[in-house]
Amino acid sequence: MEREYNMREIKNHSDNEIVNPTSNRTMQDVVRVAASRRKIIQGGISLAAGFMASKSAWGQRTPIIPFNPGLIGFTPLSRAEATGSWPTISSDYEFEILIPWGDPLLPDGPSFSYPPDAENQAKQIGIGHDGMWFFPDADDPEAGNRRGMLAVNHEFGTNSHVLGKDDPDSLADVRVSQHAHGVSVVGIEREDGVWRVYSACAARRIHVNTTVTFSGPAAGSELLQTLNGNSPQGILNNCGCGSTPWGTYLTCEENFQGYFGVPSGRRWTASTAQERYGFSEGGFGYSWHEFDKRFDLSWTAYRNEENRFGWVVEIDPYNAGQRPVKRTALGRFKHESVAVVVGKDRRVVAYMGDDQQFDYIYKFVSSEDHVKLRHEGESPFDHGKLYVARFNDDFTGDWLELTIDDSRLSSNFSSQAEVLTYARLAADELGATPMDRPEWTAAAPDGTIYCACTNNSARTATDAANPQAPNADGHIIRWVDDDMHVGTSFEWDIFKLASSTHGTEESFSDPDSIYVDPDGRLFIGTDGGQQDGMNNQLLVADTVSGTVKRLFAGVFDDEVTGITMTPNRRTMFVNLQHVGNGNINRTSFPGMGDYRVPRDATIVITRKDGGIVGS
Repeated sequence: MEREYNMREIKNHSDNEIVNPTSNRTMQDVVRVAASRRKIIQGGISLAAGFMASKSAWGQRTPIIPFNPGLIGFTPLSRAEATGSWPTISSDYEFEILIPWGDPLLPDGPSFSYPPDAENQAKQIGIGHDGMWFFPDADDPEAGNRRGMLAVNHEFGTNSHVLGKDDPDSLADVRVSQHAHGVSVVGIEREDGVWRVYSACAARRIHVNTTVTFSGPAAGSELLQTLNGNSPQGILNNCGCGSTPWGTYLTCEENFQGYFGVPSGRRWTASTAQERYGFSEGGFGYSWHEFDKRFDLSWTAYRNEENRFGWVVEIDPYNAGQRPVKRTALGRFKHESVAVVVGKDRRVVAYMGDDQQFDYIYKFVSSEDHVKLRHEGESPFDHGKLYVARFNDDFTGDWLELTIDDSRLSSNFSSQAEVLTYARLAADELGATPMDRPEWTAAAPDGTIYCACTNNSARTATDAANPQAPNADGHIIRWVDDDMHVGTSFEWDIFKLASSTHGTEESFSDPDSIYVDPDGRLFIGTDGGQQDGMNNQLLVADTVSGTVKRLFAGVFDDEVTGITMTPNRRTMFVNLQHVGNGNINRTSFPGMGDYRVPRDATIVITRKDGGIVGS
């Protein structure tokens, strides 16, 4: 019988696997105790003027303000409308389809054919559209609303979808799969009311065989060197993303461990670190290790190759000649996304989630003013401190520094490079709070940080009064750091329990990608089983009242992810990933050219009246 692959199951299998062996106190226990002391807030945070003048911004909370219909005034898409083999959208909006998998990166490039070949795929849009960011034309602010560079992550695509067969038969097949992963940097513009690709000189594909470089404390470590001496190459399983104040793109490597394996007949014993990061003999079934020894865990010459993945990677969207840089000071784990803010003294702060059951939330704080460091030729992401979060019962929290100067770490790690390379193990030692798959992080203009915790099926059941155990539907947590983001303490609360929306028109499950706009709208993309047979969806929440409205829904078996906007916020881009799980019998989306397989694509959303998206 032919093997059938379910893309979401493949993606989530590793996320739902428990590789954290510690007895650190779970978020379930903290929430249970906290909920008995204080009602979970459904509304928002009201911050004091200037936000950070007080250590405790949450202590400045004002009464919950009723829903402001002017903030989210659109006609919501009903539950009944949020299903089917084609996307649906609010009657106040319209959408168009852009850059599906296999389309040429440049207008005169190779067109989509199926199955693709490796040479053409390296010049085409990849598969598994996920996090992305729009970088407007820097030369003309007004033109930036209709022209710019779009950086798009290509997280994954199974062999059955990409190759049309369960397993690769050759290195050439492996190269096709490898070139379908990575990032596309593509020039897009709006002409005659339609968005299209233009011939941008900075357009390029970055994939598993692209030369990269390392920077920061672990850059020269032997942990990133192989006996073979091969130069570092590739970015892998690029999931969420972020952007920097200086206009570069941050792409995050998530389930990198699934591409490594051990050929049959060879012997391999996993190290403690490899077990903690989820490496296995079979991986995710890609079988790259059968033909490309870089991904063979038993091949001694490539020992440590796996340590070269699992980082945040910086890309300059307008400089095609610059190599992607893996920023080691931000730690190595299954990065979902990164939300970057400018904190006290113009220090850069990055908030990140590690997407696995019972793993952690991290932040990085640069050592100095980011403008000063860049003026001196240094990256703010190479100099600073990495922290992991501990959530306390009284709605306070602590940021625990991952430093070799901590005796709890110096007794088990030999250097700061080792601490960063095995950040999960270091965080275990410090007693961080295991979370329910912390995924995307997003920063609101008022200083609040949000994190989507998608779900956790392994949480222990208690009773009807504790419906989040197991946490099948996920929740969104939020916090405010002290001292303008750079402090080591914070106050937190739960913004929304997805289960609390069930039975209402705003029902959703499994929050994943999130984005907060300057007016305080929280956009939520979902990835998981939705109620009432709905497809995954894009919702808009009022962060003050907690009111949620459904803006858009995808197609059967997909994920809605990767939220970004033009500067004037009249155009939003979102992605549809693993549409129909690659099965043409589930959907023919996007219905362009060769219909033999569904193709992931970017959706362009606009209001019919030309207003701000989400309003």
